[in-house]
Amino acid sequence: MADDGQFCSVARAHEAIGGRWTLLVVRELLCGSRRFNDIRRGIPRISRTMLSERLQALVQAGAVARVAGEHGPEYALTEAGRELMNVVSALGTWGQRWLPRQAADEDLDLEPVLVDMQRRVRAEALPKEPLVVRFEVEGQRQPRFLLLREAEISLCTQNPGFPEPLRIRTSLPALVAWWRGDASFAVAQRMGLRIEGPRALAKAFPDWFERYLFAKVGPAAKP
Repeated sequence: MADDGQFCSVARAHEAIGGRWTLLVVRELLCGSRRFNDIRRGIPRISRTMLSERLQALVQAGAVARVAGEHGPEYALTEAGRELMNVVSALGTWGQRWLPRQAADEDLDLEPVLVDMQRRVRAEALPKEPLVVRFEVEGQRQPRFLLLREAEISLCTQNPGFPEPLRIRTSLPALVAWWRGDASFAVAQRMGLRIEGPRALAKAFPDWFERYLFAKVGPAAKP
């Protein structure tokens, strides 16, 4: 670890957790990921080597504990790690308020969006019968499938064998604009997000999700 040579706790904390990717790893752990591959699904551009290094650094800093899980090693936030929720929340709020939101001009990945949608499903709002939503996103070779049932919410590369009444056809910027709170669902539809299937299910679809954690944080007023 590089040493900034400062007594200040801000500098010392930055030495421990300020490296690239580190707080994104913490974000994934705060959102419930515990296994290595699950953490990486939410940060698809991090290499396996870098993720291993960042997890080890967090363990050494006392923010994360490596524990034995049923199917192999797992990672859990310690009391010190859970306290970083305030840091992650402050960064998310600041970024949502002050950074430009122009999804069409951003370099975006689909996987983190769908992973976030998966973990923010409102199970109590779902139809009684299990169903699968098919996502066909421009520029993606393969569709993705979101299994929605009270006992299980899963993101899959193939339909796991349930009815598939809804199909989402969209550009990634349109999907991101709705999910992030940049646009209403109706505006996202005008941007190219199309939902195909029974009218009642299509109308209910947006209400099946809590949406992005910071979606309600509006942009700062322009001077």
